[in-house]
Amino acid sequence: MLRHEFQPGRLVAGVFLMLAGVIYAGDAGGLWETPWFVLVPVVTGGLCLAGAVGVVARTAHRRRGAPCAAKPDDPRADLPR
Repeated sequence: MLRHEFQPGRLVAGVFLMLAGVIYAGDAGGLWETPWFVLVPVVTGGLCLAGAVGVVARTAHRRRGAPCAAKPDDPRADLPR
């Protein structure tokens, strides 16, 4: 059982920010030369893509509905889970 809801937008944002870190680390380690302006589109594009993925995921989640919604007249509705 999952402890929290899966949020794919945060996963995408994390992947792009880790990519930016790898680019910086490769430049600092001398593996390649990276101009300073390369990371601006990488980070900005990744955050925009993460926002779009988050909106699509939220729309899909709302469309499916909540699977365990308790009815208001259910006597167990106010019990903690």
